[in-house]
Amino acid sequence: MPHPRTRLRVLVVAALAVAITGSLGTAAHAAPSASELKKQIETASNKLEDVTEAYNAMRINLKKTQADQVKLQASLKPAQAKLKAASAQVGNLATTSYKQGRVGPMTALLTGGQDSMMDRMAYLDMITKSNQRDIDTFTEATQGFADRQAALKQTQAKQTAQANALNKQKTSIQKDLKKLIAMREAAFGQGQETGGKYNGPIPKISGSAGVAVTFAYNQLGKPYLFGADGPGSFDCSGLTSAAWREAGKSLSHQTKAQWNEVTHISRGDLQPGDLVFYRSLGHVALYVGGGQIIDAPHSGTVVKKRTMDIMTPYGYGRV
Repeated sequence: MPHPRTRLRVLVVAALAVAITGSLGTAAHAAPSASELKKQIETASNKLEDVTEAYNAMRINLKKTQADQVKLQASLKPAQAKLKAASAQVGNLATTSYKQGRVGPMTALLTGGQDSMMDRMAYLDMITKSNQRDIDTFTEATQGFADRQAALKQTQAKQTAQANALNKQKTSIQKDLKKLIAMREAAFGQGQETGGKYNGPIPKISGSAGVAVTFAYNQLGKPYLFGADGPGSFDCSGLTSAAWREAGKSLSHQTKAQWNEVTHISRGDLQPGDLVFYRSLGHVALYVGGGQIIDAPHSGTVVKKRTMDIMTPYGYGRV
């Protein structure tokens, strides 16, 4: 007869398997093995990381759109100032015309001597053209402003909807992962990984790369959390961006954006502090030398130091 605790664990795993059948497609007829659970957790974790990185990219785009709206609003001010000056000038001419009679080429011809007539006509023509230019400029600027503002609002609405959809996907996948991890805990006593503060040696590396590497070592054992960039938890791009932020360099909190911000190098050129990219830019890690990386792997794990060949690298970059 199986031990009562073993039977209880099997029953718990079977119940949890039934609970998540709809979302993950896990067979409910038999409790999955430890290796099967591990594979399911890794698959769901990779999917979550992909969605998280897409969400991070959308947040970056949304911030840029909002910044563009602020710049657009500021760009209209010069045109508004020109219109105000032109309106004042036209107002002055209108007042003068009312008090002294219509101001035009014929008035200029009939007033004063021949010597100053051409000068007066040129002056009047200059004022008229200047006023018209200012009015035309403002008209064009305001029309362009209205068109651009409408486009930005439409873009922002679309980006917000996409971010919300991605956030819902994250929440759903995270729930599935928690159930899978609970299944593993119930069956095999292996739940959420935990880690303590790292007290081992840290390599002495000069310059800003050394600061980034030291920072990464000091995060070992901290839990993975999607969308986090410290201080208590990290996702993969959150860890690399935080490490280089500590070194005074700016990296976007998004793997594909980081790939576009670094100088691409070969594996043979790798130095501590460089970035190693994986899974078609779905994951990123910090190279710390000796064929080792420090990364935030996925949900249910902690920041780790491990071989850089955890999977085939996509590419390498230097900040």
